[in-house]
Amino acid sequence: MKLIVTGGAGFIGSNFVHHVIEHTDHHVTVLDKLTYAGNLASLDGLPDDRFTFVKGDIADAALVDELVAGADAVVHYAAESHNDNSLDDPKPFLDTNIIGTYTLLEAVRRHSVRFHHISTDEVYGDLELDDPNRFTEATPYNPSSPYSSTKAGSDLLVRAWVRSFGVQATISNCSNNYGPYQHVEKFIPRQITNVLRGERPKLYGAGLNVRDWIHADDHSSAVLTILDKGAIGETYLIGADGEKNNKDVVELILEQLGQPADAYDHVNDRPGHDLRYAIDSTKLRTELGWQPRYTDFTAGLAATIDWYRDNEAWWAPQKDATEARYAAQGQ
Repeated sequence: MKLIVTGGAGFIGSNFVHHVIEHTDHHVTVLDKLTYAGNLASLDGLPDDRFTFVKGDIADAALVDELVAGADAVVHYAAESHNDNSLDDPKPFLDTNIIGTYTLLEAVRRHSVRFHHISTDEVYGDLELDDPNRFTEATPYNPSSPYSSTKAGSDLLVRAWVRSFGVQATISNCSNNYGPYQHVEKFIPRQITNVLRGERPKLYGAGLNVRDWIHADDHSSAVLTILDKGAIGETYLIGADGEKNNKDVVELILEQLGQPADAYDHVNDRPGHDLRYAIDSTKLRTELGWQPRYTDFTAGLAATIDWYRDNEAWWAPQKDATEARYAAQGQ
């Protein structure tokens, strides 16, 4: 297959590109705007005969149409995705997540190209800490930030284009990813790189907010499974039963890096900070036969720490500017 991967120089997009090259014979064309979160170094080492990079905006209709016309499928990772940034300036989230998704949908509609849309569990809002339930494909949308609202809007656009125009599309909503190539503004790499630099990790509020963690490689294998086997028009939730609260994650990072478990600082909580996310991926596992490989979060985190320790040249250029921005926000 000839795949277009939007946002393929970003965190989960680049992990998917590496996964596809390693596990299939597909050719991948990455379309990425290379905003601050995109990094060409994340695509180093890919074979020239199976990989092409195009710098561009998914809202550029002419460019998107040209690329989609020669493709078999589009896997749409490109998104503005950082909650803190969406609270500071929502407009880029509307431009990319809404207008960009619309532009892609119109192109795949014109050229009858298969489309898979990557989304987030944050569209469902949050759960109480003591709630026994988890998100399912039937959970009503209840987004709480500009980021999650625009992702919810893009999901609904995909559903409408399937129903109204017969676009051959699927959707996946995934829990929080961790692993290689993640920008240091995000929770886990920020704490890891702080400790590696001899600085204390930062924890929002009391740190009791729960996230359902999945290794990016497991997310990649799930998306490839959906692309191959998923039923058109269906939504699949991707999760690896990795619920951990933020306090436990920080303490585990410190422990694995040989530091005291309490060697972190509390900072002001994020406005509207969701309490808990939890994914029920039964549909994906039973209907499509997918299973995660990283079922032990501790082992997956150790591998992630090793990657950041070994790849300081990749993350160091981002670090100072990121921490300066957080410091200005009191975080």
